[in-house]
Parts: sequence; C-alpha cells; structure tokens
Amino acid sequence: MLYRIAKILNHNSFMGISDENNQECLVMGKGVAFGKKVGQTVPVATEAKVYSLKEMTERGDAKDIIKSVSPLCLELANEVLSRAEKEFEKVDRTILFTMADHLDFAIRRVQNGEQISNPLTDDIRVMFYKEYKVASCIRELLKEKLQIEIDDHEIGYIALHVHAAVVDENVSQAMEIARTVRECISLVEKETGNSIDVMSLGYNRLMNHVRYMVARAIHGEKLKMNLNEYMSVKFPGPYMAAERICRQMEKSLKLPVPDIEIGYLAMHLERMLETNVNE
Repeated sequence: MLYRIAKILNHNSFMGISDENNQECLVMGKGVAFGKKVGQTVPVATEAKVYSLKEMTERGDAKDIIKSVSPLCLELANEVLSRAEKEFEKVDRTILFTMADHLDFAIRRVQNGEQISNPLTDDIRVMFYKEYKVASCIRELLKEKLQIEIDDHEIGYIALHVHAAVVDENVSQAMEIARTVRECISLVEKETGNSIDVMSLGYNRLMNHVRYMVARAIHGEKLKMNLNEYMSVKFPGPYMAAERICRQMEKSLKLPVPDIEIGYLAMHLERMLETNVNE
C-alpha cells in the first residue's frame, strides 16, 4: 500500500494520504518515517498499523488528538493494542486515540507529582483480569522510554480502555459496570455481615455473576430459568437479601432488574456464605 506523507511525527509515525482511497491516515511502524520527507509517496509494510483519521472519539476528533498528544503516547497506545491483540486476537484499534490521550494526561500527572486514586482498582484488576495484565505492559515501557513509574490506579484506567477495545462497550460503560459491581458487593457485605476478600474465589464467582447481571440489565436481556420458588423456600435468608440488593441496584442503575435475577443472586450468596463458613 502506498501513502503520501503529509506530516512526519517521528521516525516511527507519520500522517499520510492513502493512494488507494485518498483517505487521511496515521501510519505507525518501526522506522516508517525514517529518512523520509513530506510530500514523498512511500510503500508501507503489512506489519505497520494504519489508523483512519476520520475517527470521532469520546474526546473529540482523531486529528485534534494527534495535534495535542506527543507521538510517543501514540506509539505507547499502539504497543498496548498490539499486546492486546496477542491476548484477545481481535481488538478495535480505533480506541488508540482516546488511549493515547489518556496516557498523555497520565504521564503529565506523574511528571508533576500528582496522584490519582481509583477506588475501583482492585475490582478492575479482578473483573478485567486479562485486560489489566495487558495494560500492565505500560509500566515497563514508561520506565524504559521516560524513566517514570506509573501506579496501579493508572493501569486500572488503561485496562478499561483495553476492555473497551475488546468488547462493544465504551470506557464509561466499563467504569459504570465496575462501579455497580463494587456497590453490589458492598451491599452483599452489609446484608450478610461478611467482609469479602477481593482475591478470594467466593468474590470472583459473585463478582462475575454480578458483572453479567449488570450487563444484562443494561442490554435488556433476560435469564431463561426461574430459581425464585426453590431459593425462597430452601434459603429464605439469602433470597430476601438478594431481593433487597436487586431493588437497590435498580435505583443505582436507573434500570429495571427482572425478578428472575433474584433467585440466581440468592444462589451465589448462599454459595459464598457456605464457603466462608467452611474456610
């Protein structure tokens, strides 16, 4: 594929016009712009990554983002997405621009000695385990390129961008799911009088169930099998707690949570309580 160079960002990236469809693109790859000049038409190897500049993101126009962030941040975001591709095979690379924008802010925060805290970091680490693992590569990259240290809270936010590239959810939706799961876990702790260790198997099972329960409520999907009668008779305590939690979640999400969810949540509560007793 041939591209006419419109602007060179650094040795590894340039903005160009595709010879095939006259589209403006960002072209990234090792040494793609090295020794090249503006106006030159160059062939680009298949392993290079090409991003359309027609993208509109949550944070604005892709071209505006390129003007406001350093080329290094674009390279770092490109590298994170390449790692995500190895882990998940298929990713939506258009997230590059919002991720680069986020990284630009994160680097400036670290350089200015500002710290952010994210109360959901532990939940994100467990809920989006693979995404968090991919996002963690940024730690070594920043140490190597800029000699700066990035903390777990920043990695948690980058993990949400990776998640948004893997599934059809934007970053704010992923954050909303994490927030609602955290709230639900807190309600479970209050209802059962049990503190739940985020690294335990019980938390993992319950968190996964609540995560899909929230996603079902958001997307208007319903479960097929009804466990309500069985659970309300056999385990009335967990059932009533589950009912109160579902009603509270409706208020938080401002969405209906179908009654059929109560029995399933009650089953997970009972299972978790039983695990706690046996440990």
